[in-house]
Amino acid sequence: MDEKRFKEDPRFRIANREALFGIGLAILNFIWWFAFAYGLGRKDPEEYTYIFGFPAWFFYSCIGGFVLFSLLVIVMVKFYFTEVPFEDRREESE
Repeated sequence: MDEKRFKEDPRFRIANREALFGIGLAILNFIWWFAFAYGLGRKDPEEYTYIFGFPAWFFYSCIGGFVLFSLLVIVMVKFYFTEVPFEDRREESE
């Protein structure tokens, strides 16, 4: 295939960037969960502090993390993701 005639579809660049954002957010979510679950959860259960009846490690790692990262996903989709058409523009012009 002649490289001069090949032009990469700009949608692939957008999709790759958004995929990297998603992977980064998933990695941050895991780090958040791991840090709170194993950081606060190492204590003796008799020394736990409780939030709304849940141990603090569980509340921050699972409940707080879910709320925080759900909000981060909403913000990322609203401000950083781009709507792209599914149709190939080259087919329409021919």
